Amino acid sequence: MSGGTGTLPGTAALTQVGRLATLSWEVLRAIFKRPFQAREWIQQCWFFASVTILPTALVAIPFGAVIALQLGSLTAQIGAQSFTGAASALAIVQQASPLITALLVAGAGGSAVCADIGARKIREEIDAMEVLGVNPIQRLIVPRVLAAMVVSVLLNGLVSVVGVLGGYFFNVVLQGGTPGAYLASFNALAQVPDLWVSEIKALLYGFVAGVVAAFRGLNPAGGPKGVGDAVNQAVVITFLLLFLINVVLTAIYLRIIPPKAM
Repeated sequence: MSGGTGTLPGTAALTQVGRLATLSWEVLRAIFKRPFQAREWIQQCWFFASVTILPTALVAIPFGAVIALQLGSLTAQIGAQSFTGAASALAIVQQASPLITALLVAGAGGSAVCADIGARKIREEIDAMEVLGVNPIQRLIVPRVLAAMVVSVLLNGLVSVVGVLGGYFFNVVLQGGTPGAYLASFNALAQVPDLWVSEIKALLYGFVAGVVAAFRGLNPAGGPKGVGDAVNQAVVITFLLLFLINVVLTAIYLRIIPPKAM
């Protein structure tokens, strides 16, 4: 016990985790309820795409270049330069692409969602909707979470293409690699499940980013400063959860999907 109040250390944190899990379940349930807010969903998809497409593409190019240059240098040192294409492309598709997408969706779109929901909360609009019998989760949160998921999946494909092309350019042009070896090694080691796990990661990351942003927006500390703090907390919490989920999904994928034989 601490301070004689009967509160165990860590109880508040566990309570927040439980409330976040409850909100996630309520969002999943509300997705299949009618009426579906199609217009709100389309508007949110456009918003997420408009604030993330250009930054995502610009980040993907140097990220792919760094991976290609580093792996190209490493494979040259150990005499395996012919496998640079496979190593860099798989690293981009499986790991870098969904993470870049999720970080930008959470940082640009998720922060805006948190600020919007938080502003509605302190203006008591959420309470007014509940009094009128309108489910705020179905009306406001579900379209935003679904928009984050859809845009994450689409942006993940964009980042994969841009990153692989950028890695190809920097490896072939700057490091003197051969185009044939780059493509042949990628074709020899890559497989369709690599793309599927990348898209599954992006879909799950988008869900997490949307739910965490909505959760912090629904629970601000109070006042405009509380909304600002909630936005910062939403971005940090999302980043931590994304890296944790990435470790788990990668470990599961490597256990159940056998590597492609040469």
